[in-house]
Amino acid sequence: MNPDTMNHSELNMPLIRTFATGATRDTNDNKLDYWRFLSWPVIERYAQYMHTHRVQADGSLRDGDNWKKGIPIECYRESLMRHHVDMELACERGTRLEVMELLCAMLFNTFGLLHELLKVTRNKVDSE
Repeated sequence: MNPDTMNHSELNMPLIRTFATGATRDTNDNKLDYWRFLSWPVIERYAQYMHTHRVQADGSLRDGDNWKKGIPIECYRESLMRHHVDMELACERGTRLEVMELLCAMLFNTFGLLHELLKVTRNKVDSE
């Protein structure tokens, strides 16, 4: 028997956790583990990048979630490709700070692109 494919009853594992206080909760099995999936230093560096880029060409400050209003998918794709090429070139030059800045720019475009694709998917599901 393969333990990776067995269910709780086959492994004699409880379906409910009981804490010392008597409180009970279901197990964390099959739940998204955001804490372990994400790197907090990366999230912090990305937030610093986003905050820095809130200042617009005219000097005004845009809202941090302004991008959620919608940017065309093509714009995200074009920008992501430009930043990717720039990042590869920066890697060859060995400029670590430039590479990190470009990776944050790529994250922005990746998040934005995924956000727009998820909106399309959700809207399609909602209309069915």
